[in-house]
Amino acid sequence: MQRLKSILSRLDGRNYKAYKELAGCYELEKLTLFIDHVQGDPFAAPSKLRLRVPISISKIPLSMFETRVQKISLEDYLSRQIQGLIASHGRSGRGSGKSGIIQIDSGGQEILERTSIELTQDWVEARIELGLPAAGRRILGWEAQSLLLDTLPQISEKGLHYANIKPEKALQFIECAENQKYIRTWLEKSGYVAFVANQSILPRLSGASDLPMRDNPVPFQSPQTLEISLDLPYPRIPDHPESSRIMGMGIPRGVCLIVGGGYHGKSTLLRALERGVYSHIPEDGREYVVTCPDAVKIRSEDGRRVEKVDVSPFINDLPQGRNTKVFSSDDASGSTSQAASIMEALEMGSSLLLMDEDTSATNFMIRDRRMQELVDREHEPITPYLDRVREIYERFSVSTILVMGGCGDYLEMADPVIMLKDFVPQDFTAKAHAIATKIETGRFSEAVKPMSAELSRSPDPDSFSAARGKKDVKIDIRGLDEILYGRIALDLRALEQLVDGSQTRAVGYAIHLTQKKFMEKDQSLRGCLKLLDQHLDELGLDVLDPYFRPEKHPGNFARPRMLEIAAAINRLRTLRIMKKETGDRRRGRRN
Repeated sequence: MQRLKSILSRLDGRNYKAYKELAGCYELEKLTLFIDHVQGDPFAAPSKLRLRVPISISKIPLSMFETRVQKISLEDYLSRQIQGLIASHGRSGRGSGKSGIIQIDSGGQEILERTSIELTQDWVEARIELGLPAAGRRILGWEAQSLLLDTLPQISEKGLHYANIKPEKALQFIECAENQKYIRTWLEKSGYVAFVANQSILPRLSGASDLPMRDNPVPFQSPQTLEISLDLPYPRIPDHPESSRIMGMGIPRGVCLIVGGGYHGKSTLLRALERGVYSHIPEDGREYVVTCPDAVKIRSEDGRRVEKVDVSPFINDLPQGRNTKVFSSDDASGSTSQAASIMEALEMGSSLLLMDEDTSATNFMIRDRRMQELVDREHEPITPYLDRVREIYERFSVSTILVMGGCGDYLEMADPVIMLKDFVPQDFTAKAHAIATKIETGRFSEAVKPMSAELSRSPDPDSFSAARGKKDVKIDIRGLDEILYGRIALDLRALEQLVDGSQTRAVGYAIHLTQKKFMEKDQSLRGCLKLLDQHLDELGLDVLDPYFRPEKHPGNFARPRMLEIAAAINRLRTLRIMKKETGDRRRGRRN
């Protein structure tokens, strides 16, 4: 401590760049302070620091993070605790630029694996960012002393010591995540793709907020015919053992149709299912909305890049004889983009596709009998999804949940049909099938032959580079939806299951790591991303930093799914596919 005081006293009033002398390790009273990176200017990105407390001092029981789910959940909880303490502390003193700013990467409504907290059997560490104080570009040494030697130790003690972290709340947080993991495993074993608990609050506060609606939301209540019950490993309410039994709506494998009038809750339910691939924090309202982890939201995406995707199950006989078994486009239409996204999801092994008619290409979803009569099959290259949805399930075991309010032709294709009225779901399966029998559409199927099984593609690792200017690796994110990968602007607005900017950052760096370490010219995209997944499981997210060295702040990353990384690679405008293998796909389990 005395050494750090001495340095800061000596630096007071000097040019800001002299702060570089601070880089290093300092033993304080109850923690070790690591200053890994010092910003070169008060207006630059804040400095990177780590606060490490030995477990012998923190007293966090090792039993609280024995399993992977427990560890991720507790780390997530601690990052939120630190963030709350930072917010209550406020900005320290006054100064120029980012002076006095303290921040830690913490989550929203989802529980994600992050780099912001690291728990080991020996220590717990918070990775933070801090703006070293300055007046203009002159060092404020006494303000820095207050931040580094008073504020940070206080935050560390209140946020990382077991006695101060509200242990009961931490345990509830962990058990909630364990319960969600249990449901997700149960779904896979029991023939379901999703579960929505009774009393869940699905609507959000606003279009700009992911917090639950507060003013008179309608709690979810399953139709009796679709209601199932489960016994969870932990009670949902502490000290109430009976709350370990949970009831709600189970959506079975197959084709599920969600119908109803406009503004009655169809898309709200689908959005909850989209996010159900992640565990959620307690009291989110959707913490017991659980979806199989490989579910993919599919939408049309005018103008997206498509590179050598077999869209022939949906698009064929294009004018000028374009080959749709290896279809490429720099400016795909709504229908071809949606077809490509489906085939890419199947290639990556998804077992559930989620779609909303509001974000789908109409001509891709349906061609009714009148249009079939007007435009004969010979001059229509599109096979509508309507004519493939049953085949995709029956041949490939890939289910679909589809929101539909304007086309009744899907009624006869559906297994359950769920009607939303004033946000209340009702089982309309029997009525829907009766209507389908009574009122025939008169249309004929346009699927003239079975779907192709050509689903594996091999990317050329030399077809995209993260270099920009003098830097071999330059990757920036612009909010949640855009990555500047080297010189390539990568638009991810259609990837609606990305939920956190740190996930987006991780996607960019995961592409680079995959390219450098796992991508060979004869390796399938799915195969190399499986290797990446295993690598991250073994070594953690720190290795996403291309300049990674042990004992350094790696930057802010949150774990994305393999599916979003693949989707981002597929949208790179420089991507080249070198090889297209042929083989029999069974449940999407090929590499």
